[in-house]
Amino acid sequence: MNEYSFLCSKEQTILLKAARATLEASAQGESIPAFPEPLGELSEKRGIFVTLRKNGELRGCIGYVIGVAPLNKAVVEMTLAASREDPRFHPVTKEETDSIEIEISVLTPPEIISDPGDVTVGKDGLIIKKGLRQGLLLPQVAVEWCWDRETFLDHACMKAGLPAKSWKSPGVEIFKFSAQVFSESGN
Repeated sequence: MNEYSFLCSKEQTILLKAARATLEASAQGESIPAFPEPLGELSEKRGIFVTLRKNGELRGCIGYVIGVAPLNKAVVEMTLAASREDPRFHPVTKEETDSIEIEISVLTPPEIISDPGDVTVGKDGLIIKKGLRQGLLLPQVAVEWCWDRETFLDHACMKAGLPAKSWKSPGVEIFKFSAQVFSESGN
């Protein structure tokens, strides 16, 4: 992951357990558990997204593009945000927590690119920026929807509130990043 190393299975398990405990405590109106111990890579500030899926369908997804907090703290904050603050969904209830699967994406820093041909579907995530508008799609989204590169770029533009082909226009910036993605199901 660029200059970052991958999280080991123990670190992944710590983050997933912290996210699960946070989701359940939040949905039940209980106090949020303390942050997990910041072992190794977990003390580093990295971009992170927490995705919630209920019966395979998106139920919430929020994250940081750039690391603003250590991973052990950021996973708790982003789990709370994905479960309570994603404007597309109502807050997660205690009745649904058992049917929700948690997926975590740990990001590399975004790098600006000048050639859209440098985007590799299944490896790269995208950020499209123009002025104050910005749209982000995680690398796994293009794979889940079986998109080719152009369709992926089009959808990143639309997520930014821009017309689909805006990535071809002057003044539009394209950034790519990669992510280490892991979930409770192990996929």
